Amino acid sequence: MGLSIRCSDGRVLGGELFAVPDGVERLGTVVIACATAVKASYYHRYAAFLAAHGFDAVTFDYRGIGASVGGSLRGQKVRWYEWGTLDIDAALTWALERSAGLPVHLVGHSFGGFGVGLAPHASQVQRILTVGAQHAYWRDLRFKDQVRHCAQAAVAVPLVGACGYFPAKRLGLMEDLPGGVAVDWARSRKDFTTATTGDQRAALLASLARVTAPILALASTDDSYATIAAIERAVAYTPNSAVRIIHLRPEQYGESSLGHFALFHSRFRRTFWEQTLRWLKAGDWPAA
Repeated sequence: MGLSIRCSDGRVLGGELFAVPDGVERLGTVVIACATAVKASYYHRYAAFLAAHGFDAVTFDYRGIGASVGGSLRGQKVRWYEWGTLDIDAALTWALERSAGLPVHLVGHSFGGFGVGLAPHASQVQRILTVGAQHAYWRDLRFKDQVRHCAQAAVAVPLVGACGYFPAKRLGLMEDLPGGVAVDWARSRKDFTTATTGDQRAALLASLARVTAPILALASTDDSYATIAAIERAVAYTPNSAVRIIHLRPEQYGESSLGHFALFHSRFRRTFWEQTLRWLKAGDWPAA
């Protein structure tokens, strides 16, 4: 079912609700927060799986992406942190208002797994499961990936200046990005919260401190973005959450590689997806 999710600043996001079918016990709601430059439709198969097993699943596109593009990207003033403070927060608010007393959990991929902590209503989430969560601080990458990131960043900033947005599709990459998001990504800092100052930074820090949900932080051992350093940096922003970090090896799943994106592919329905379901239900992750 198509959704229109209104943010606190009035912007409307496009989303989808995958409802638990009749005859299946409803266990709660899972909000799925996307990676940067990835449409929510990439996660629809996983959302349908969750619904079939008792969780209403909510997907949504961040402002400037997919169903939330909002017209021409040229000149849209969007900051990366606003995907957390406004967009993820709006999706959580939508789910919480309709939860009927059942738990609301979040599954976040890449930035989505980090950005949830920036959302004021993340304090009401029961469990947070992240996959490859980080905020692209270049020094957390392996050397060869540092070189790649810096080269991409060197291209991104002038392109935003010339085009008014980042034309990723023209470069054979993923989704086009609002200029502010692309520049924030290119210049991501050691301390993400210093991307803003004053009251805005104080609000980010307050939201992060209020998160108390247990966090299961997952990443594949061959993920070029979510290195050990990157994951540890991401979870350190939420000091009041109990965090468990697990590194997944491709051979555990009969694969030669997992990388940053593979785990949401439907071939992991009977393996990784089942594992996430077990954790969302009971907070239990099977031993390796």
